[in-house]
Amino acid sequence: MQLSATPYEERLTAPRSWWLMSVLVGVSLALILLPFGTLPMLGGLAGGTAAAAVVASSYGSVRIRVVAGSLIAGEAKIPVKALGEAEILDAEEARAWRTHKADTRAFLLLRAYIPTALKVEVTDPEDPTPYLYLSTREPEALAEAIRAAKAAQGDRL
Repeated sequence: MQLSATPYEERLTAPRSWWLMSVLVGVSLALILLPFGTLPMLGGLAGGTAAAAVVASSYGSVRIRVVAGSLIAGEAKIPVKALGEAEILDAEEARAWRTHKADTRAFLLLRAYIPTALKVEVTDPEDPTPYLYLSTREPEALAEAIRAAKAAQGDRL
């Protein structure tokens, strides 16, 4: 069974409204610096907008990938053979698992601006992490990619 090099990849980009807020941060800084003259005002506009845009971009640059028999979610890299069942969470259930149902030992890659998520059980007995909570816009596709990667691992054994 031959799988493509990257069966699943998603970037958890920040929403468009965050880019508008970046401009508003620049405008706010420009207004603060207005009493000091035109040049500081323009510097505040450019600098404030750029700084806020860098923050929005870095926060939204996290990726989730299933590649080469591993699930890579942000900084974490987990072999798919150490993963159990994946549970697709709708907006209401995802909110519950982000709040009152959450386990402090779990790995959470959450972005509040993404309403849906995938909860994946960790079956490795040496790993104290009970599950992974992954914010994703396409939970069905991610669950299917994990299942396919696990099946491909089983074919190789």
